[in-house]
Amino acid sequence: MFELFILLGLLLLGYVAGSITEQNHYASIKVREHRTQSVPIYNIGAKQPLPDAKGAQLFVGSVVISSDYYKAFLAQFSKFFGGQIFAYDSLLDRGRREALLRMKEDAIRWGAKKVVNVRIETATIGNSHGDAGILSIEVFAYGTGLR
Repeated sequence: MFELFILLGLLLLGYVAGSITEQNHYASIKVREHRTQSVPIYNIGAKQPLPDAKGAQLFVGSVVISSDYYKAFLAQFSKFFGGQIFAYDSLLDRGRREALLRMKEDAIRWGAKKVVNVRIETATIGNSHGDAGILSIEVFAYGTGLR
């Protein structure tokens, strides 16, 4: 019985702490996205001409985001029944947005007016053998900044 109370307490703590952290991160992302909206991101096809530029440089944004205990529990529960794991949707969304922001912020400091041919890569860190536990993902965004 005591173990059940510990489990429920950890789930509640994970839910509260994770929700607060996630809300604060989303608020930070929204503010930073508004500040960086003046630098657009373009993907240029192979047969399209490149825009004129006074300089070009590769920029990278990388972030590692981890799930909280509550989301890890929900994900394990969802895996049991199959289907989409909704608990990790916000984890991936926050990771993509944060990596793009870090890339754009570096490009802006350099003086870029736009970023072209942006690519996003993801990798799982930990929890790779199917064991229960906390999942962490790395999101890596890169593109070419043009002055």
